[in-house]
Amino acid sequence: MLLAIDVGNTNTVIGIFKDKTILREWRVSTRKQGTKDEFAVIVKSLFSESSISEKEITKVVVSSVVPETDHVINGFSKNYLKNAKIYWINSQSVSRLMPVLYTNPMEVGADRIINGIAAYKKYKTSLIIIDFGTATTFDVISSKGEYLGGAISPGIKTAAEALYNVASKLPRVELYDPPPNAIGKDTVSSMKSGILYGYAALVDGMVERIKKETGDNPKVIATGGLSVVMEKITKSIESIEPYLTLEGMLAVSEIF
Repeated sequence: MLLAIDVGNTNTVIGIFKDKTILREWRVSTRKQGTKDEFAVIVKSLFSESSISEKEITKVVVSSVVPETDHVINGFSKNYLKNAKIYWINSQSVSRLMPVLYTNPMEVGADRIINGIAAYKKYKTSLIIIDFGTATTFDVISSKGEYLGGAISPGIKTAAEALYNVASKLPRVELYDPPPNAIGKDTVSSMKSGILYGYAALVDGMVERIKKETGDNPKVIATGGLSVVMEKITKSIESIEPYLTLEGMLAVSEIF
C-alpha cells in the first residue's frame, strides 16, 4: 500500500492507495505544534476504523507547504511505519514529470505542480486548475503538458475569517450554502453573497483573462474544500476533481 500525505496550511489530506486505486481519504487539521506521537494517534485511529494495517504500507510520499510539521511526519513514518520508505516531494522532483516555465521553478509549491501532473495525465489537454484552499490558486497547463504559471488570491475561508476578525459587528458565517439572491436582506446573507458570489465573479473573471492571454480554450477544473459549492455558482468551472492532489502524488510516487 501507498500512504500519501499532503500537508496544507489549514488541513492535512491523507490518502491510502492499493494497486493504484484510492481506498480511503481523510482530512485532518494541520497542527504546527503537534508531535509525531500525536499524529500517530490520529492516523492509527483512522487506519483502525478502516481495517487498514500499517504493516501493509510499503511507501510513504509527502508533500508539504508547512515546514514546521516536516519533522513530525518524518518521525511518525520512521517510528510507526517500519516496513515503509518515506519520500518527500518537492518542486525539483516533480519537474521531472512536468516542465515548469516559472522564472524561478523552485518558487512554485509542489502541490500546484502535482495538481497539474494529475490533471494533464487525465485530460491530455490545456487546463486551468482552480484549487480552493487556504489560498485560491489558478494553475495554467499548456496543451504540451507544461506548467505555464498561474495566480494566487486569498482563500474563500481565509477572506471570510479576516473579515470576521477585523470588523467588530460582523459574525462568522458558514459558507456551504449560497444565499438565494445576490442582494442580501440581513447581515449573514449579505456576507454570504459578497463572499461566495464575489469569489464566483473573481473565478469567472480570472478564467476569462487567462484564456485571453493564452489564446486557447483550456478545460477548467476545480479541487479543494469549497469546489463543490463554487462549481454551482460559477459559469466557467466544468468539472470537480476531489482527489486531484492525491492522484498527482500517486503519479509522482512512481519515479521514486
